[in-house]
Amino acid sequence: MTPALSVLDLVPVRTGQTSAEAVAASLALAARADGLGYTRYWYAEHHNMPAVASTAPPVLIAATAARTERIRVGSGGIMLPNHAPLVVAEQFAALEALAPGRIDLGIGRAPGSDPVISALLRASGPTSEVDRFEEHLGDIRALAGDGATVTVNTREGLRDYEVRATPAAAGLPELWLLGSSDYSAHLAAKLGLPYVFAHHFSGEGTERALDIYRREFRASETLAEPRTFLTLNAVVADTPEEAHARALPALQNMARLRTGQPLRPLDTVEAAEREELDAAARHIVEAMLERWVVDAPDAAAGRIRDLAARFGVDEVMVSPGTGAREGEPADRAVGRERSLELLAERLL
Repeated sequence: MTPALSVLDLVPVRTGQTSAEAVAASLALAARADGLGYTRYWYAEHHNMPAVASTAPPVLIAATAARTERIRVGSGGIMLPNHAPLVVAEQFAALEALAPGRIDLGIGRAPGSDPVISALLRASGPTSEVDRFEEHLGDIRALAGDGATVTVNTREGLRDYEVRATPAAAGLPELWLLGSSDYSAHLAAKLGLPYVFAHHFSGEGTERALDIYRREFRASETLAEPRTFLTLNAVVADTPEEAHARALPALQNMARLRTGQPLRPLDTVEAAEREELDAAARHIVEAMLERWVVDAPDAAAGRIRDLAARFGVDEVMVSPGTGAREGEPADRAVGRERSLELLAERLL
């Protein structure tokens, strides 16, 4: 079985690179993925992280849709606790109007940041709280579709008010529910939504979540049977040694995050190779290497096929955590582009 391939992008920022250059590199990577035949290109939402510039997925989606021709573009995902449902519905209605039939709205329940940043994101108005996630998910579906009726209190008493996201596009964005816990699997099954478990987070719990989703799935107006795919961290290079070297910056940054060390932009490969890790960080890096796909092209493609077969999916979304070497252009992601090219040669 040869799965379709897609891309998840956090817009990584490396040492000596501005956020503007990081965005330019990701836009170039998306255009390359489009030309190579990848199925979809999603942007994550993370805040206040020096090594991540994907804070505003709708903006990046619009820019990417304008620079590509056929690939689906979307969010992986919009973190709903940070946003009012009407704002999300309107943003994605506008995106669907800009790129009809190519927009995915992936929605997650986590805040994508720390409590301080979450509070700041909510400071300007109403927001969708975590315990109202299902309610606000329903609001978005209604607002982006036929609209919703809300009851408001006026001087003349209670009255109904019709609300619909505008601009009203000819179609609707494809809505996906994302998650990293059993909760999201149960909810996606209950609502009859396509579902993606964040396998790239830790590589654990995927089989259980997908089993819950498939076993409990209820058909909906938009989806007759369960639909899901696999997310995966992947670093692919011409040799195994180069792949492992290119993976070091992202792996070490994740180790810093998990051991409570100060975060910073990603190191270059050369700086990462000089870094001396303590025992705790080394253990984390070694554990992640077992779950990531870090290898030469044939072996990497074989492992992706095996994982797709194991989890029963026909699509794999890779997060290319391929680091940069010193001297490579700041506005291009040479290593990440090469990872996508090598996988496409074997799988597309």
